[in-house]
Amino acid sequence: MLTNVIVFQSDFGLADGAVSAMHGVAISEDPQLKLFDLTHDIPPYNIWEASYRLIQTIDYWPKGTVFVSVVDPGVGSSRRSIAVRTSTGRYLITPDNGTLTHIKRILGIDEVRVIHESSSHLPHSELSYTFHGRDVYAYVGARLAAGHILLEEIGERVPVSSVVELPVLDPVLRNNRIEGTIDVLDVRFGSLWTNVPLELFKKLDIAQGEAVEVCIRSDTRSVYQNRLVYARSFADVRVGESLVYLNSLHYMAVAINQGSFSKAYGIGTGTSWRITFAKADPPSPEKDTTP
Repeated sequence: MLTNVIVFQSDFGLADGAVSAMHGVAISEDPQLKLFDLTHDIPPYNIWEASYRLIQTIDYWPKGTVFVSVVDPGVGSSRRSIAVRTSTGRYLITPDNGTLTHIKRILGIDEVRVIHESSSHLPHSELSYTFHGRDVYAYVGARLAAGHILLEEIGERVPVSSVVELPVLDPVLRNNRIEGTIDVLDVRFGSLWTNVPLELFKKLDIAQGEAVEVCIRSDTRSVYQNRLVYARSFADVRVGESLVYLNSLHYMAVAINQGSFSKAYGIGTGTSWRITFAKADPPSPEKDTTP
């Protein structure tokens, strides 16, 4: 059942009226709709981060919530616009450009409908081809959330397998070492969120409080290597000390307590940024030098 709730996400920022225009379109369709924002600070054109922020958020909203995500470097091109229902009962209106990569892989998608932009647009906006966030996605999302149109009425059904996915590298456990990627930053604090899930990390048999050998490289360039404590929380280490911890999505992360790890070491995100975890050898006992 739809909830009359829409959650917006984009790379538009809040410096101009773009987000307000999308809100206005939705409220004009039905003043009873409840509008919320996930974020509008996705880096421009960064489809990967849009995908990650959706999976970070979507299932904390009630079933039936409609998400409108617009990070659309291909606006006006031949890329499809789609409406989907996830396997957990939420809806998304978005360009089919990889924005649903994490949703498709982790949650699953039950149904996909193609939005025909030529007929599913805000009245009198048919001559505009550069603001589909307002003219197509906010409009269709509002009609769906308000119950003015059913998912099956939006367009023809297409196979879930046809939904575009971005390249993804799965973490690998080999020779007692796990290699993964740095998927995204905890932006405000500069922590590194990896694609290594807790269940895989457990196979290293590292208890909280023990040391982890952490290596980070970009392509073939080594950027960072050190022994860090696997901590339960930031409070377990001193201010300025680095740590490995479990983030809110149950994936492994690396941070500096009250500092930015990404800024400190110039570390970015994406499949070219590789991180390796291994159980650190215990320190060698000090030799007795007493004569």
